[in-house]
Amino acid sequence: IHFQFNPGHTPAVAFSGLGSQNPGVITIANSVFGSNPSIKADVLSRAFQLDKDVVKRLQKQF
Repeated sequence: IHFQFNPGHTPAVAFSGLGSQNPGVITIANSVFGSNPSIKADVLSRAFQLDKDVVKRLQKQF
């Protein structure tokens, strides 16, 4: 999983491609809340519309 953040105030467009027809399976929760380096709690709280304390609690689990 890849993470990108647009710090500007203008719309952004992203394109992605996969290396094969069978890219494999990943668990999103592990990849997002347990990423290394970690994604800032304020960014995740906005993305998932969660309280920052909830995000921090989830990050501790991964």
